[in-house]
Amino acid sequence: MKKRYITGYAGLRALAVIGVILYHLDPDHFGGGYLGVPVFLVLTGYLVTNQIMAAYRNQGYFDIKSFYQRRFKRLYPPLIAMLWLTSAYIVLFQRNLLNKLYQIVASNLLGVYNWWQIFNGQSYFERFANNESPFTHLWTIAIDWQFYLLWPLVMALLVKFAKKWRNIFWVLVGLSVLSALEMALLFRPGQDTSRIYYGTDTRFFSLGLGSAMAVLWPFEELDNRFTQKDGVILNWTGLATLFGMLLLMFSPLMNAQTAFPYYGGMFIFSFFVTVFAAVIAAPVGIWNRLMTNPVFNWLGSRSYEIYLYQFPVMIFFESRVSDLADHVTLYRVIEIVLILLISEITYRLFEKRRYTSEGIRYNLTKLFQWPVKLSKNWLKTAAFFLVFLIGSSGIIFSPLAKADNKDGALIKTINDNSKQQAEMNKKALELIKSSRKAAKKSSSKKSKQTSKAKTKTKSKTTKSKSGGKKVNQEFEKYGISQADLQAAQKLQVTAIGDSVMASSSDILHQLLPHAVIDATVSRQADVAPQLLQSYAQKGELQDNVLIGLGTNGPFTDDEVKQIMQIVGPKRQLFWINVIVPTRSWQNQVNQQLQTLTKKYKNLTVIDWYGYAHSQSSWFYDDKTHPNNVGQNYYSTYIVKEMVRASGSN
Repeated sequence: MKKRYITGYAGLRALAVIGVILYHLDPDHFGGGYLGVPVFLVLTGYLVTNQIMAAYRNQGYFDIKSFYQRRFKRLYPPLIAMLWLTSAYIVLFQRNLLNKLYQIVASNLLGVYNWWQIFNGQSYFERFANNESPFTHLWTIAIDWQFYLLWPLVMALLVKFAKKWRNIFWVLVGLSVLSALEMALLFRPGQDTSRIYYGTDTRFFSLGLGSAMAVLWPFEELDNRFTQKDGVILNWTGLATLFGMLLLMFSPLMNAQTAFPYYGGMFIFSFFVTVFAAVIAAPVGIWNRLMTNPVFNWLGSRSYEIYLYQFPVMIFFESRVSDLADHVTLYRVIEIVLILLISEITYRLFEKRRYTSEGIRYNLTKLFQWPVKLSKNWLKTAAFFLVFLIGSSGIIFSPLAKADNKDGALIKTINDNSKQQAEMNKKALELIKSSRKAAKKSSSKKSKQTSKAKTKTKSKTTKSKSGGKKVNQEFEKYGISQADLQAAQKLQVTAIGDSVMASSSDILHQLLPHAVIDATVSRQADVAPQLLQSYAQKGELQDNVLIGLGTNGPFTDDEVKQIMQIVGPKRQLFWINVIVPTRSWQNQVNQQLQTLTKKYKNLTVIDWYGYAHSQSSWFYDDKTHPNNVGQNYYSTYIVKEMVRASGSN
């Protein structure tokens, strides 16, 4: 294996890890940064398959046992260190994450964590339903390990039965295409994509394309295959594919919650990576040299550790700050520095240095010898042992830990409200239809009858306000008057929102019985035009439209333009601004909404941020979702603002 063929792969891994970190730090501006993962998968497929095929060509067999041992020594020490360090931190500082910790650690050690996430509803994109976990990103490591375990056996079968390299190549291409087709067929707009995002089968195409390239383009056999003219072609090919990769990696088009990535976007990106990796492997051309430099080499060599520790650092750090939105640049720099620093330390401790069982036993023996002889090695062993004990205690006793009561209350509320949403909306539509029929019937009567009806209605309303039967009196203590509560009973509303609205949809339905509320977790504004258009086509888009989106990311002016076109000039649109201090886009969303009110006269911003951002007791620990008290303030404030702005009272 000649070094000049593969030094550039450190640079490719560096680009991948930069993309992934930027995506997690700022998914709005780096919407396709998660595509760094397919880069790792393509390279894994290429390098492993190349190694297997070279063994069959040179010696007629592949030493599977030796391969497993090398992979285990390479992958597991850093992974185990990360699992125990993170577990120790959870025990000491964030015990609300103890629930199911033993399952998470066990499934990671067994290499099946991605499937555990699928079956346990661990969405990659639910950043605000309190499902956020410092282990979420480890699904990739699980897919790698499954590939390492199974691929030598698959290749042995292909070598035995397909025999010719051309046949093997086309089988691998076919399997890759089938994997991409499966991803497209399983994708359902508006539904959680975790099954296809995490699935080994639906992600195989990246591994498969890399493996197919290894059969077609074995780098140890590329010498003397190319001319200088070929080098020019490869240079331009590399430029085109690198441009395509970067364009997709940092494009909103590849937002992982939209359809395009699953309808071929990830496959196209993986194809670009495969071709670019082939160009780097060629012994002619400039790309191997360009991708080889000290910075890329450093990042590439530590890419595994950087990937392992990015999520724990970001999640633990952001849980400790309350005003990220006001200091975005500073906090992002701190996070990156922490990730790189921890990655460098753990790289030196667990990857660069190899530990043997004999060495571990020797150090433990020295640790418990008396009298204690303090030394650098003794202190390091003591630190390792302490982390191991604390982390192990968390893992062992985690079956006894219940889900955090606060988190559990939020999740239960959202789930219960989601189940009730369809029935409540059905009742609301029936009330709206009855109200419209009554209005139509009333308008068709003679003027004398109409006059009597109005007099009667006025009399009833006056009686109610002057001491007759009142409605929802229990909400008056949250700052809403009985007059507003009465008016809200007749307000016809179509509401679209995310998990913040979903957590309060039961109260909103009580206050607004003529409201159709469509709220769910992880929703962003890009789906609003489609949803509103659907309601409009069914005749269910009411005169008042309420939107509660922006918690999970900012929106574009074009998306707002589409929304306003569907709403039209005769309807009133109310948009709730956001409180999400641990995310960089809070201020951007709120400022953008305020600016849009000057452009659209029928757009009213409900200033939830101004009303509640200083009331920390109204929120769960995520500082975003209102708790059982905050949900009442949230709902009554929205209703009060809508009633007054719509002139219903």
